[in-house]
Amino acid sequence: MQYIKRLISQRIQNNFFQKKAVIVLGPRQVGKTTMMTQIIKNQDLPVLYLNGDEADVRELLSNTTSTRLRSIIGAHKIIFIDEAQRIENIGITLKLIIDQIQDVQVIATGSSSLELRNIINEPLTGRKYEYHLYPLSFSELVEHHGLLEEKRLIQHRLIYGYYPEIVTRLGNEEELLRFLADSYLYKDILMLGDINKPALLNKILKALALQVGNEISFNEIGQLVNSSSQTVERYIDLLEKSFVVFQLPAYSGNVRNEIRKGKKIYFYDNGIRNSIIGNFSQLHQRTDIGALWENFLISERLKILSINSIKAERYFWRTTQQQEVDYIEVVQGKMSAYEFTWSPKTRKKIPKTFIQAYPDCLTKIITSENFNEFVNIT
Repeated sequence: MQYIKRLISQRIQNNFFQKKAVIVLGPRQVGKTTMMTQIIKNQDLPVLYLNGDEADVRELLSNTTSTRLRSIIGAHKIIFIDEAQRIENIGITLKLIIDQIQDVQVIATGSSSLELRNIINEPLTGRKYEYHLYPLSFSELVEHHGLLEEKRLIQHRLIYGYYPEIVTRLGNEEELLRFLADSYLYKDILMLGDINKPALLNKILKALALQVGNEISFNEIGQLVNSSSQTVERYIDLLEKSFVVFQLPAYSGNVRNEIRKGKKIYFYDNGIRNSIIGNFSQLHQRTDIGALWENFLISERLKILSINSIKAERYFWRTTQQQEVDYIEVVQGKMSAYEFTWSPKTRKKIPKTFIQAYPDCLTKIITSENFNEFVNIT
């Protein structure tokens, strides 16, 4: 499989050998191991590779000592621990390596922020650089084969998404996505969340997939899947922490009738979303083009903000009278508001109520013609 360079890789490499661990989080099969292997090759140093999915590795690194770690590491200068969330007390182990063993770079990757963050945050305070790796981005594919080629493929991306294997193996997308969803998507959720009802998880995922772009209610989803709102909330929390979905909260400031506690949920990848609902129909045959376009733009925006290390508050806006703005972003106190429409011919505008309430806000309509400026900041 061809390697597509990840734009975050140079930033990661620049922070090697700074007496800090490098932590890379992201879903399974997104390319964490491939990216780190490429980065490590550039160092030309002896590497020790350890996989937390293997039982003997978990036993070796759990509840260990600095003396034992020295014997394990030996003359290796880079220690790469894959799927580190599987290893008990891995935070303490990483801390011992950083504090007790000189001139060594330790790297840990994990496919669940739930576990890895919980067990490394306190031990590694001030001792780590943390990065997120998502499915490939529009910007990375532009870098790989040019803007014109990637824009030509945009309808394909809206349907099949950006997982590396999907991008590099054209012609077998539906089978690969079904395999990806069935074999990998739930693996960490089922292990980490002690979930004994995978059928319920599937129902919740399908309900979320069908409501992309709409405000969601835990109570309504609970009624739909015959479960409590508390269970629905817990499952969605696990889906977030396993990098399947993410939330966008409602923005409220000056308008009396603004919705203040609403939320929308989006998928990190369009292909996964479409696999869940079993719909790979081409764009001209679909009734959910608006949802696909909105999910694509908001997930791509999240990726490019992360790649460029831009801290942004992200929201949607709606009033009880159903006036709406699809996406709001606040960076260093400066607000921008965006409305999304696939067709440039569709007349869409920012509500006057919003403009009057927030006159200093930059506003923009994003279509299939001008979206490059929204998702390709470099």
